[in-house]
Formats: sequence, structure tokens, C-alpha cells
Amino acid sequence: MRDQRRSVQKVRPCDISGCEKTAERAVSGKKVEKAGLSLSSDPAKSAHLCRDHYREFKKKTKKDRVLERLDW
Repeated sequence: MRDQRRSVQKVRPCDISGCEKTAERAVSGKKVEKAGLSLSSDPAKSAHLCRDHYREFKKKTKKDRVLERLDW
């Protein structure tokens, strides 16, 4: 029963300007702006990214994520 409720997902477009693909992940809009990707929506909210833009975001923020893990 629980799996049936979770399987229903909203289909959203990617929030990067000019991209029409379906979003697969949601991340912080502020982090996306900081990484240098241009959003078509408000950066204060979460940004929905397609697979290609999520990979680009991960590559651009790799150094920051490594430093965050070493900080604690």
C-alpha cells in the first residue's frame, strides 16, 4: 500500500532557462545559482533539474562538497 502512494510523482520541466527536458532531481536554487547555472525561476526555492543539468551541477560543486565533508 505504501509503495502505491510513493509511485505517483509530478512531472516537471527542468528549471534551467532554455531547457525543456523532464526534471529528475530537486536541489537548492541558491546552490544552483552559485554554481553558475541560470535559473528560469526564483532561486530562493528549490530548483528542479534534468539529468544532464544535474550532472553539470555535480561537476561544478564537487570541490565544495569535498570541503564540506572535511570541515566537520
